[in-house]
Parts: sequence; C-alpha cells; structure tokens
Amino acid sequence: MSRTVDRVVAGLAEMEARLPEDDGVRAFAHVYRVVTEQVGQALTEAGTFADPTFVERLDVGFAGLFFDAESAARSGREVPPAWAPLAQARRRPGVLPIQQVLAGMNAHINHDLAVAVVQTCEQAGRRVDDPDVAADFQGVNDVLARVVRPIRQTFLDQAVVQAGAPLSPMADAVSMWSIDKARDAAWASALALWHVRGVPLVADRMRLSLAHMVGLVSRGLLLPLQP
Repeated sequence: MSRTVDRVVAGLAEMEARLPEDDGVRAFAHVYRVVTEQVGQALTEAGTFADPTFVERLDVGFAGLFFDAESAARSGREVPPAWAPLAQARRRPGVLPIQQVLAGMNAHINHDLAVAVVQTCEQAGRRVDDPDVAADFQGVNDVLARVVRPIRQTFLDQAVVQAGAPLSPMADAVSMWSIDKARDAAWASALALWHVRGVPLVADRMRLSLAHMVGLVSRGLLLPLQP
C-alpha cells in the first residue's frame, strides 16, 4: 500500500477511534477505511490500473473532501451542502447505521467524486475524457464492487434481524440506492464539470446545484425509519 493512501487510512482510523460508536459519520468512516485499504492494495497489483500514480492522487484528493467536511462539522463551521444532511442526522434517533453509511456514500460519490476527478485531472495535466482516465475510473469501480456490496448487505441484515418485519420498508428504500449507478452519475457529472471549467460562473453554479441535489437525496435516505 502506498504511503499517501496509508495516510488516508490512518486518518480514517483516527476518526473511527475518536467518534462515538453511535455516530453516523463514524459508521461511514469505517466503511470508507475498509474500501480505501482495498484500493491501496489494488494499487500494488500490476495491471490493475493504467496509471497507478494518477489513481493514487485521485484517491488522496477525494478523501480530502470528506476530511474537510468532517473538520467543518467538528469545528462548528458551515458544512458543505452535500454533507450537511449527514452532519445533522449523525446521531438522530430512529436513523440506522445503514442509512447513515448510504448517505455518506451518496455525498462522497455523487458529489465529491466528480469534483475530485476534475481537480485531479487539472493538477496532473490530464483530461477527464482521456480513455486511460476512464479505464482507471472503471478499475476503481471493480474494486468497490468486490468490497462495498458485502459490507452493505451486512449492515442491512443486522438492521432487519434486530427490528424484524417493521423494517421491511427500510430494506426496500435503501436497496434503491446503487453504488454502481452513483458512480455512473459521478462520471457524467465529472465530464460535465470538465467541459464548463473555463466558464467559472457556470462551473460554480453547476457544482452548487449538484451539491444541493445530492443533499436532497441524503435527506430522504436519513428519514427516521425505526421507532
């Protein structure tokens, strides 16, 4: 595992240790750490990515957006709109860990990932529409598919077993959120943001609109579903 990805993993582990067990941000940080460990492992495997250095840079910049949002919440500063719903519902009664984890994934993938792809391409002198960038983006998708689905099912199984039949609507609700569709949407958003980057007013409005739309989805995911 690379040293830069190591630092991301260490930061997530520190967050897990610092936050209380019933904190939804902690639940998301745990899943994120496990996923990042797997991405770091994939970076050491020959042939997984066309440009491992770019993927590593993207991984670190992507994580930085989450760390910035958590830092803002911790210090009482304004939380980015995509993250505000989870910050507000992180210890809300009746909201289950699976809901908080999915809200975190929603904010981080549907908003932060698109922003991070554009920022990383600008810093690395690459283009979002470069075939190698698209291939590496898909390579990360393949790693996530192996890791996230079992974790998500574990959270869901625990919630349903604990609460029984009354939680069946919750199972239906959270099943509608798909990490594959989220990353497809993130890629489309990254392409759109890339092509308007030269028009700051349009780019800023697009990013803000995306953040608020993602936040709206998270608010739906975080409705209390347990008495």
